[in-house]
Amino acid sequence: LVKVTSVEALDDARIALVFSDGSSGVEDLSELIAEGGPMLGPLGDGDFFRRVFLSFGIPTWPNGFAIDAIALHQKLEEAGKLLRP
Repeated sequence: LVKVTSVEALDDARIALVFSDGSSGVEDLSELIAEGGPMLGPLGDGDFFRRVFLSFGIPTWPNGFAIDAIALHQKLEEAGKLLRP
């Protein structure tokens, strides 16, 4: 199983990720956030977005919204945006 070992919020609703296999990448969450709703809406606020943290290797925000690490890894890999060590 791949986990996220490091997450950092960047400008423009992006997060920089380092995975347990040593790979890394930057994921743009702006389209996801644009869907809105009670869980995604708060992520549109830059200050709230920057409060991302890791919970058991999963990027998570204070409202409980989390993004699956394996899905992030796969999405970056399929898009050719996953950097290998």
